[in-house]
Amino acid sequence: MQTKALKGTASKRDEQREVRRTFKMLREVWLNFGIEKMNMHKGITVKALLNSGATGMFMDRKMATKHGFKLQKLERSVTVRNVNGMNNSTGAITYQVEVKVYYKGYIKRMRIDICNLGKTKVILGILWL
Repeated sequence: MQTKALKGTASKRDEQREVRRTFKMLREVWLNFGIEKMNMHKGITVKALLNSGATGMFMDRKMATKHGFKLQKLERSVTVRNVNGMNNSTGAITYQVEVKVYYKGYIKRMRIDICNLGKTKVILGILWL
């Protein structure tokens, strides 16, 4: 999974990372899956949007704060661009969380970028499996 490096571990590839955000899809695919907090080993069930046009994994900032996920500050912010190449109006990504994801017997440890998603709680992009 391609994620932004945490403080002190940045590479040249990470310095140029940007993510793409797509417009609303004609058909949406939603998955229920579990997310476990690494710092407390407590989990929640989340309804997530599966978005093959997104180039990363995203969690809504309000949801992360509400459920007590430990936010990790990125060394460098990550630019968010819409599919048309314009910078996204919600700004750059500056935090991420480290979690375990559970889905139908599949378990994976991953880092998820924190941003403002509005009504959507989690977006799973093309790199989640």
